[in-house]
Parts: sequence; structure tokens; C-alpha cells
Amino acid sequence: MADAPKLSVILPAYNEAASIGATLELAYAYLDGAGGDYEIIVSADGDDGTREIAQALGNARGHMKVLGSPGRHGKGRGVSAGVEAAQGHIIGFVDADNKTPIDELSKILPWFDADYDLVIGSRALSESAVTRRQPVYRVVGSRAFGIAMHVTTGLWQIHDTQCGFKFFRAAVAKDLFARQTVDGYMFDVEILAMAVKSGYRIKEVGIKWADDGDSRLDLVAGNWRNMIDLLKIGWRTHAR
Repeated sequence: MADAPKLSVILPAYNEAASIGATLELAYAYLDGAGGDYEIIVSADGDDGTREIAQALGNARGHMKVLGSPGRHGKGRGVSAGVEAAQGHIIGFVDADNKTPIDELSKILPWFDADYDLVIGSRALSESAVTRRQPVYRVVGSRAFGIAMHVTTGLWQIHDTQCGFKFFRAAVAKDLFARQTVDGYMFDVEILAMAVKSGYRIKEVGIKWADDGDSRLDLVAGNWRNMIDLLKIGWRTHAR
């Protein structure tokens, strides 16, 4: 596609009316300054006006598509819908609450020139900078999750599967998300497991990250669903 933008940035969101405007303004400021054509795709579920706020800004500034519907359908489904709609040569997603500053893209994009297929942000490398940590109980939970995830899927080469700052070559994104089956938080693990199994080259890059104290995960029901999804991903990963 001759007119395709260089970059598609997807913001999956669920009831982010309080923060989506500020996040989008920061994204516009960075992307306009970086040069090159781009599109922003807001994929927003919920009922608090997030889509309407994004659409109003998009109408004024351009470069934007807004997707989503009332209710809650899962972050994985939101990202998948964004990838399906994306037209950029590089496609990626970032957190709508700006946990990772958009200018960290400057650390991500150059690695595509080194023939990587996926470049993913990480909070777990020596060069990572976590400026505001999660509460202790969530840190403990994250470590327990990491052990379970690595044992179940065998993704030992990936230090941080859950950082919401991942970018893909367009053909790779279209391939992986077309095969995605997990709509919830474990979609990152599924995508990475499929990428490894498919032989795609993955680069993990340390980035800045700050907890905002606003987790949407139910500690009991949510983690139970996550464990079931992990077991399914592990079974498919190791199945012949």
C-alpha cells in the first residue's frame, strides 16, 4: 500500500475517560515531532465516554480511528481489533494510561532496522527504569505469575511478557493476531508463544515504566481466568 502510514499505534482502553485525553495529547506531540506518517487507533470498551473523548480529539487533529463498544470484552480482543484495522508498516500497542511514556518508542523502532520482527518493552532488564513500583502484594503476585508462566509455556527467553509496549512488523502482527484466541490479559503470552514457535525474531528492550495504582484485574476471578488461559496456551505451545 503506497499510502500506508509508517506507524500504527493502538491504545486499548477500558473506561479511561479520566486519562485518555492527556495520553492522546502526548502521543500527538511525540508523533508529530518524530516525523513520518502515522495513525492512532483507540480501541475502547466501556461506558464512560472514552470513545467520545477520543473521537472528538481525532476529529480535531486527524490521524485517528476509534473502535470499541459498550461493555467489557477484554484487552486482547481490543488489541486484535486494532491490529485488524491498522494499515501501518509497523504496528504496535501502548497502554492508554501512559504507564510507559510514548517517547520510549525511540528505543524500540531502530531495532526493526536490525531485522527484528517484534520489539517489546520490558520492565525486567538492567537498563529498565521502573520509576514507581507496584504495591508489594502485586509485586509478589507478578513474581509468582512469572514462574508459572515460564514453567507452563517455556518462554524462558522473555523476561517480561506483560509490559504493554509491543511493536511488530505489519505482516507479523497480522499473522499472529489472526491466530489469537485469548481475549483477556494473557493474550501477550499467547502472541509471544506463537511468535517463538513461528521462528520470528524478538528483541526485548528496557523501558521506563511507572505504576498508576489503577489495576483492572480482579485478584481472585481474574487470576483464575489467567491461569486457565495460561494452561491452554502451554498445551497449544507444546502440542505437536
